[in-house]
Amino acid sequence: MWSLVAVCAIACCSPDADANTPEPPAPLVAEVQHELQTGSLIFSQGDCLAVKIFTQSSFTHVAGVVANAGEFMVYESTNGVGVRKMPLLEYLRRQSPTTFYIAHPKVPFSEAKALAFQQHLESQIGRTYAVRHHLTGNRCEGLHCSEYMTDALMAAELISAKEPPRVSPGSLLEGVITSNTYREGNRVDLNLAEPPQPLDQPWYYRAWDCTSSCCSKSVKQVRRWIFCR
Repeated sequence: MWSLVAVCAIACCSPDADANTPEPPAPLVAEVQHELQTGSLIFSQGDCLAVKIFTQSSFTHVAGVVANAGEFMVYESTNGVGVRKMPLLEYLRRQSPTTFYIAHPKVPFSEAKALAFQQHLESQIGRTYAVRHHLTGNRCEGLHCSEYMTDALMAAELISAKEPPRVSPGSLLEGVITSNTYREGNRVDLNLAEPPQPLDQPWYYRAWDCTSSCCSKSVKQVRRWIFCR
Protein backbone atom coordinates (compact mmCIF):
# COMPACT_ATOMS: atom_id res chain seq x y z
CA MET A 1 0.00 0.00 0.00
CA TRP A 2 2.75 2.45 0.97
CA SER A 3 4.64 1.68 -2.24
CA LEU A 4 1.67 2.74 -4.35
CA VAL A 5 1.25 5.96 -2.37
CA ALA A 6 4.95 6.73 -2.69
CA VAL A 7 4.94 6.10 -6.44
CA CYS A 8 2.00 8.45 -6.92
CA ALA A 9 3.83 11.12 -4.96
CA ILE A 10 7.13 10.63 -6.77
CA ALA A 11 5.26 11.18 -10.01
CA CYS A 12 4.99 14.85 -9.08
CA CYS A 13 8.51 15.43 -7.84
CA SER A 14 9.31 18.48 -9.97
CA PRO A 15 7.36 21.67 -9.17
CA ASP A 16 6.42 24.09 -11.93
CA ALA A 17 6.03 27.77 -11.14
CA ASP A 18 2.92 29.61 -12.29
CA ALA A 19 3.00 32.22 -15.02
CA ASN A 20 3.34 35.08 -12.53
CA THR A 21 6.54 33.78 -10.95
CA PRO A 22 9.28 36.34 -11.70
CA GLU A 23 12.65 35.52 -13.18
CA PRO A 24 15.44 34.94 -10.64
CA PRO A 25 17.79 37.90 -10.04
CA ALA A 26 20.98 38.15 -12.07
CA PRO A 27 23.36 37.50 -9.10
CA LEU A 28 21.59 34.21 -8.36
CA VAL A 29 21.74 33.17 -12.02
CA ALA A 30 25.46 33.99 -12.06
CA GLU A 31 25.93 31.86 -8.96
CA VAL A 32 24.26 28.90 -10.64
CA GLN A 33 26.25 29.39 -13.86
CA HIS A 34 29.56 29.37 -11.99
CA GLU A 35 31.58 26.43 -13.37
CA LEU A 36 28.48 25.10 -15.19
CA GLN A 37 29.43 22.89 -18.14
CA THR A 38 28.09 20.13 -20.33
CA GLY A 39 27.37 17.20 -18.04
CA SER A 40 26.71 19.28 -14.92
CA LEU A 41 23.78 17.90 -12.92
CA ILE A 42 21.31 20.08 -11.01
CA PHE A 43 19.78 18.31 -8.02
CA SER A 44 16.72 19.89 -6.43
CA GLN A 45 16.00 19.63 -2.73
CA GLY A 46 12.25 20.14 -2.84
CA ASP A 47 9.51 19.84 -0.24
CA CYS A 48 7.90 16.52 -1.20
CA LEU A 49 7.73 14.48 2.01
CA ALA A 50 6.77 11.19 0.32
CA VAL A 51 9.77 11.28 -2.02
CA LYS A 52 12.14 12.09 0.83
CA ILE A 53 10.80 9.25 2.98
CA PHE A 54 10.57 6.69 0.17
CA THR A 55 14.07 7.37 -1.21
CA GLN A 56 15.66 8.17 2.17
CA SER A 57 17.05 11.35 0.61
CA SER A 58 16.27 15.06 0.58
CA PHE A 59 16.71 15.22 -3.20
CA THR A 60 13.52 15.12 -5.23
CA HIS A 61 14.56 15.97 -8.81
CA VAL A 62 17.58 16.04 -11.12
CA ALA A 63 18.24 17.70 -14.47
CA GLY A 64 21.21 17.79 -16.84
CA VAL A 65 23.01 20.69 -18.52
CA VAL A 66 24.41 21.15 -22.00
CA ALA A 67 26.63 24.21 -22.54
CA ASN A 68 27.17 25.77 -25.94
CA ALA A 69 29.07 29.07 -26.45
CA GLY A 70 28.08 30.39 -23.04
CA GLU A 71 24.44 29.36 -23.39
CA PHE A 72 23.03 26.70 -21.08
CA MET A 73 20.15 24.34 -21.86
CA VAL A 74 18.60 22.19 -19.14
CA TYR A 75 17.04 18.79 -19.84
CA GLU A 76 14.58 17.03 -17.53
CA SER A 77 11.73 14.57 -17.35
CA THR A 78 8.82 15.76 -15.26
CA ASN A 79 5.27 14.72 -14.49
CA GLY A 80 2.53 16.10 -16.71
CA VAL A 81 4.98 17.15 -19.42
CA GLY A 82 7.47 14.37 -20.03
CA VAL A 83 10.96 14.95 -21.35
CA ARG A 84 11.76 18.53 -22.29
CA LYS A 85 14.52 21.10 -22.51
CA MET A 86 14.61 24.82 -21.75
CA PRO A 87 17.07 27.67 -21.18
CA LEU A 88 18.64 27.77 -17.73
CA LEU A 89 16.87 31.02 -16.78
CA GLU A 90 13.46 29.51 -17.50
CA TYR A 91 14.34 26.33 -15.63
CA LEU A 92 15.31 28.30 -12.52
CA ARG A 93 12.10 30.29 -12.68
CA ARG A 94 9.97 27.17 -12.96
CA GLN A 95 11.72 25.47 -10.05
CA SER A 96 11.25 28.33 -7.58
CA PRO A 97 11.31 28.02 -4.64
CA THR A 98 13.82 25.25 -3.98
CA THR A 99 17.43 24.55 -3.06
CA PHE A 100 19.85 23.38 -5.74
CA TYR A 101 22.96 21.28 -5.32
CA ILE A 102 25.10 21.28 -8.45
CA ALA A 103 27.56 18.52 -9.32
CA HIS A 104 30.20 18.97 -12.04
CA PRO A 105 32.26 16.38 -13.94
CA LYS A 106 35.70 16.06 -12.34
CA VAL A 107 37.18 16.03 -15.81
CA PRO A 108 35.43 18.14 -18.49
CA PHE A 109 33.70 16.00 -21.09
CA SER A 110 35.69 15.26 -24.21
CA GLU A 111 34.08 16.28 -27.48
CA ALA A 112 32.96 12.70 -28.06
CA LYS A 113 31.46 12.30 -24.58
CA ALA A 114 29.72 15.68 -24.76
CA LEU A 115 28.22 14.75 -28.12
CA ALA A 116 27.03 11.34 -26.87
CA PHE A 117 25.52 12.94 -23.75
CA GLN A 118 23.68 15.61 -25.71
CA GLN A 119 22.52 13.27 -28.46
CA HIS A 120 20.94 10.94 -25.92
CA LEU A 121 19.21 13.80 -24.13
CA GLU A 122 17.88 15.14 -27.44
CA SER A 123 16.72 11.71 -28.58
CA GLN A 124 14.34 11.39 -25.63
CA ILE A 125 12.60 14.78 -25.93
CA GLY A 126 8.84 14.31 -26.08
CA ARG A 127 8.91 10.94 -24.35
CA THR A 128 6.28 10.51 -21.67
CA TYR A 129 6.96 10.62 -17.93
CA ALA A 130 6.57 7.46 -15.85
CA VAL A 131 7.71 6.37 -12.42
CA ARG A 132 5.71 3.29 -11.44
CA HIS A 133 8.45 1.09 -12.90
CA HIS A 134 10.85 2.53 -10.29
CA LEU A 135 9.59 -0.26 -8.02
CA THR A 136 10.31 -3.11 -10.44
CA GLY A 137 13.36 -1.87 -12.35
CA ASN A 138 11.75 -2.87 -15.64
CA ARG A 139 11.75 -0.48 -18.59
CA CYS A 140 8.50 1.02 -19.86
CA GLU A 141 7.31 3.57 -22.39
CA GLY A 142 8.01 6.55 -20.11
CA LEU A 143 10.92 7.46 -17.88
CA HIS A 144 11.57 9.55 -14.79
CA CYS A 145 14.16 12.24 -14.14
CA SER A 146 16.99 10.23 -12.60
CA GLU A 147 16.50 7.36 -15.06
CA TYR A 148 16.82 9.91 -17.89
CA MET A 149 20.09 11.33 -16.50
CA THR A 150 21.49 7.88 -15.74
CA ASP A 151 20.87 6.77 -19.32
CA ALA A 152 22.55 9.91 -20.68
CA LEU A 153 25.64 9.37 -18.52
CA MET A 154 25.75 5.74 -19.59
CA ALA A 155 25.57 6.85 -23.25
CA ALA A 156 28.64 8.98 -22.57
CA GLU A 157 30.31 5.93 -20.99
CA LEU A 158 30.80 7.66 -17.64
CA ILE A 159 28.84 5.34 -15.37
CA SER A 160 27.09 1.98 -15.45
CA ALA A 161 23.85 0.89 -13.79
CA LYS A 162 22.12 -2.49 -13.74
CA GLU A 163 18.63 -1.03 -13.30
CA PRO A 164 18.46 2.66 -14.30
CA PRO A 165 14.69 2.86 -13.54
CA ARG A 166 15.48 2.21 -9.86
CA VAL A 167 17.97 5.06 -9.60
CA SER A 168 16.68 8.01 -7.55
CA PRO A 169 18.04 11.57 -7.58
CA GLY A 170 19.74 10.97 -4.24
CA SER A 171 21.31 7.66 -5.24
CA LEU A 172 22.52 9.15 -8.53
CA LEU A 173 24.26 11.98 -6.70
CA GLU A 174 25.83 9.57 -4.24
CA GLY A 175 26.95 7.29 -7.07
CA VAL A 176 28.66 9.93 -9.22
CA ILE A 177 30.41 11.48 -6.20
CA THR A 178 31.61 8.24 -4.56
CA SER A 179 32.81 6.90 -7.91
CA ASN A 180 35.01 9.99 -8.20
CA THR A 181 33.36 10.85 -11.52
CA TYR A 182 31.82 14.11 -10.26
CA ARG A 183 32.64 16.72 -7.67
CA GLU A 184 30.25 18.75 -5.59
CA GLY A 185 29.70 22.31 -6.72
CA ASN A 186 27.81 25.12 -5.06
CA ARG A 187 24.51 25.11 -3.22
CA VAL A 188 21.98 27.73 -4.31
CA ASP A 189 18.85 28.71 -2.39
CA LEU A 190 16.24 29.81 -4.89
CA ASN A 191 13.75 31.85 -2.90
CA LEU A 192 12.48 34.80 -4.85
CA ALA A 193 11.55 37.98 -2.99
CA GLU A 194 7.93 39.09 -2.98
CA PRO A 195 7.20 42.35 -4.84
CA PRO A 196 6.53 45.23 -2.40
CA GLN A 197 2.95 46.35 -1.88
CA PRO A 198 2.00 49.75 -3.33
CA LEU A 199 2.02 52.30 -0.51
CA ASP A 200 -0.66 54.43 -2.14
CA GLN A 201 -3.35 51.78 -1.57
CA PRO A 202 -5.76 52.08 1.40
CA TRP A 203 -4.85 49.99 4.43
CA TYR A 204 -7.77 47.59 3.91
CA TYR A 205 -6.60 46.81 0.36
CA ARG A 206 -3.11 46.11 1.65
CA ALA A 207 -4.52 43.96 4.47
CA TRP A 208 -6.61 41.96 1.98
CA ASP A 209 -3.64 41.47 -0.35
CA CYS A 210 -1.51 40.32 2.57
CA THR A 211 -4.17 37.84 3.76
CA SER A 212 -4.76 36.54 0.24
CA SER A 213 -1.02 36.09 -0.36
CA CYS A 214 -0.56 34.30 2.96
CA CYS A 215 -3.43 31.87 2.26
CA SER A 216 -2.15 31.20 -1.25
CA LYS A 217 1.35 30.46 0.05
CA SER A 218 -0.06 28.10 2.69
CA VAL A 219 -2.06 26.15 0.11
CA LYS A 220 0.94 25.90 -2.22
CA GLN A 221 3.19 24.75 0.60
CA VAL A 222 0.76 21.99 1.64
CA ARG A 223 0.54 20.88 -2.00
CA ARG A 224 4.33 20.69 -2.16
CA TRP A 225 4.54 18.72 1.09
CA ILE A 226 1.70 16.27 0.52
CA PHE A 227 0.98 16.20 -3.22
CA CYS A 228 4.52 17.10 -4.32
CA ARG A 229 3.42 19.79 -6.75
